[in-house]
Amino acid sequence: MFGLFKKKKIVPEFNFSSIGVDMHSHIIPGIDDGAQTIDDSILLAKKFKALGFKKLIATPHVMADYFRNTPDTINRGLDILRKGLHEHQIDLEVEAAAEYYLDETLEKKVNQKEVLSFGANYLLFELSFINAPQNLSDFIKKMQDAGYQPILAHPERYPYFYSSIEYFNQIRETGCLLQINSIALKGYYGAGAKKVAEDLTENHLVDFIGTDMHHLKHAKALEDSLTTPVMQQLLSQHQLKNSLL
Repeated sequence: MFGLFKKKKIVPEFNFSSIGVDMHSHIIPGIDDGAQTIDDSILLAKKFKALGFKKLIATPHVMADYFRNTPDTINRGLDILRKGLHEHQIDLEVEAAAEYYLDETLEKKVNQKEVLSFGANYLLFELSFINAPQNLSDFIKKMQDAGYQPILAHPERYPYFYSSIEYFNQIRETGCLLQINSIALKGYYGAGAKKVAEDLTENHLVDFIGTDMHHLKHAKALEDSLTTPVMQQLLSQHQLKNSLL
């Protein structure tokens, strides 16, 4: 009977405070398929804070056919975001870079230094979800020769890579780093992407995790990802480079 009155053991909440920094999100309002208004951005920022983040590096899409963002449009959007955060008294540091789509225009942008990098000159880029890239290693070298450290965004989301973990080893051997999306570990993109994200973690091939936050549905999946053993493993082993940004 007296056991009913025993104090419950309080378990510390598990969150992203151990890394502190998200380096892949679409929180800048109105410039890609992420937050559309500053009100959207504020809602996402509150979710980031609640989950333990202290700093964000916003990475709007840059794609020749859809999102023709430039350093100027991105930085103007960053100013709007920072002003909104200040007005709502949200203590969250925000910087901006971009997520570059590997298309026919990217090599020129890289050569002319018309790209936004972050941290140790990191350059975040993504591939087609349908067609495997041609000569990926050659382009990685071109980015490196231009002085950038390439990071491949969400490798778990490219179905043509699902067949072998060895290919990811080869990519990292070129000096390209890998960033998985946190919500992939909860199965947000399906079983195939979930397995690849888990395999990358198991083989110590994950350099960064990113939220790839676009909207509140992503925020809910991000919170749910904290319950997965693989995420808890990633956050406890201190192998991620997020905290260095």
